[in-house]
Amino acid sequence: MVEIILITGGARSGKSRHARQLAESLKGKKLFVATSPVTDPEMHLRIERHREERTGSDWHTVEETVDLDEVLLANREYEVVLIDCLTLWVNNLLFTDAGNELTEELLADKTRKVIEACRGRAGTVLFVTNEVGLGIVPENPLARRYRDLVGRCNQEIAAAADKVIMTICGIPMTVKEKI
Repeated sequence: MVEIILITGGARSGKSRHARQLAESLKGKKLFVATSPVTDPEMHLRIERHREERTGSDWHTVEETVDLDEVLLANREYEVVLIDCLTLWVNNLLFTDAGNELTEELLADKTRKVIEACRGRAGTVLFVTNEVGLGIVPENPLARRYRDLVGRCNQEIAAAADKVIMTICGIPMTVKEKI
């Protein structure tokens, strides 16, 4: 039976580092699913820095920007899966939607497919995401829509999760834990 862990927090709160350390403390083959596309030179450097952090460890990496459920289904041999991050996944869906309107309901369906793909596994799946609802209301409709979509995705994953951890200033705090 799978354990689902959601790790959230603000930008640069230490959530990815905590997720990686937590995943590395678990036994089993490890899969890192990177959702970030290379969009510019600065992003390329960030991605390289994240890759270097996993160098020398027993991580296998898959870069997938959209089809998380397919990655989970195709890689069942991994007992520990870390998906970093849902925030970029939502961004990628929003901008690769092939002209269709990505509504909260459609995103919730896609998120539930990811959760269902987790349910068919053994081991642990960790998701990293940004907590986007703590800031000011964005000034433009696209930014508000994005915030709403990420918020909906986070709620769906958190509801299904066995554990939810929020990081603040590098300090992880457990928000939810099924016993």
